[in-house]
Amino acid sequence: MAISPVTITTQPTQESAGGCGCGGCGCGGASAEVDAAQGTAAGFTAAYAVDGMTCGHCVSAVTQEVSAIEGVTSVDVVLVADGTSTVTVASEAPLDDEAVRAAVEEAGYVLVAGR
Repeated sequence: MAISPVTITTQPTQESAGGCGCGGCGCGGASAEVDAAQGTAAGFTAAYAVDGMTCGHCVSAVTQEVSAIEGVTSVDVVLVADGTSTVTVASEAPLDDEAVRAAVEEAGYVLVAGR
């Protein structure tokens, strides 16, 4: 099953004083605007849909596992408790979808295909 990640433009992330905006996880994460596929001189950015995350601890677990993938330069998560969260990954080169899937599953969550 192919993953079809959504990629975003490499604009600065806007972080609010309230963190990710979910109103309770305390993760301090930021959100990103989803646009068309794009690689830039600064690298590549892709957004992945992840199910099963409910709190700041979930965000930390996914961030830690995905950050360990070779070439990843940053990971931002927009948490949707009990819904489909968006994990945005910046990297030096395009990432292998199976490496991302394995990292998300290692953290205990599900990467959603076909988003």
